[in-house]
Amino acid sequence: MRKLWMAFISAGLLSLISLTGCSDTKMTTQEENSISPTQESDLAVQEKDEDMEENILVEIPETEDFPSEPGPAALLYQGQASIRIVTNEGKVIYIDPYAGDSYELSADLILVTHSHFDHSQIEKVENRNEDCQIITYREAIQNGEHQIFDLGYVKVEAVEAGYNPLHDVSGCVGYVLTFSNGKSVYVTGDTSKTEQMAHMDEMEIDYAFFCCDGVYNMGLEEAAECAGLVGAKHNIPYHMTTTTTGRQFDRELAEQFDVENRLIVEDGEEILIE
Repeated sequence: MRKLWMAFISAGLLSLISLTGCSDTKMTTQEENSISPTQESDLAVQEKDEDMEENILVEIPETEDFPSEPGPAALLYQGQASIRIVTNEGKVIYIDPYAGDSYELSADLILVTHSHFDHSQIEKVENRNEDCQIITYREAIQNGEHQIFDLGYVKVEAVEAGYNPLHDVSGCVGYVLTFSNGKSVYVTGDTSKTEQMAHMDEMEIDYAFFCCDGVYNMGLEEAAECAGLVGAKHNIPYHMTTTTTGRQFDRELAEQFDVENRLIVEDGEEILIE
């Protein structure tokens, strides 16, 4: 158990003793009987100084260590491609609002990957802070270049998406979000395999969401191939709608996502990005 010790050395008081002429030499009985009131005061100061010197070491109680890094963000998967993230700083991010009902927290950032109705129901986010930012594929692609947005509490990097008849590359993006604790989340949006995925392992992504229902985007086999290219620490299947239960999640399909480091997150489930 660590103990911290602090030494208190009263140089000023020692100087005061020296200036008043006090010494450690013992007085004779005659000297003691002949001291003046001023000398009595000086002796009292000297005795006080000696008491302080006897208690020169003071033990400071041990306290809990403060975390050296920011804490994790909390990610709520709402179903289909809808995600809500609350950062360590308390900032609220909504991605592709559509599924679920947890939109009560005031938004600081809304991200939209493309214009299809099951990704772009921005009106569901009724509560928004005054400085709430909305980034869609229009802002994310400028002059053919994918943009990076550094907002302080999160860095958002737009990446390629699309590559199939219903999802043109000029109107679709994925996003890689990097938080203040250094952890990152990648959402593919609706896409097939992209050219950029072959190089995304360099980004060392922590959590990656891969669409996998195969309806004009990746099916299970292609999604598994893309997961191998991206090389994230955790691979999560999403964008699965089942007509039998009405849920925006299909457990049976998710379990067929055959990749290393698979993580199944059900609709309504929250995980920590750590």
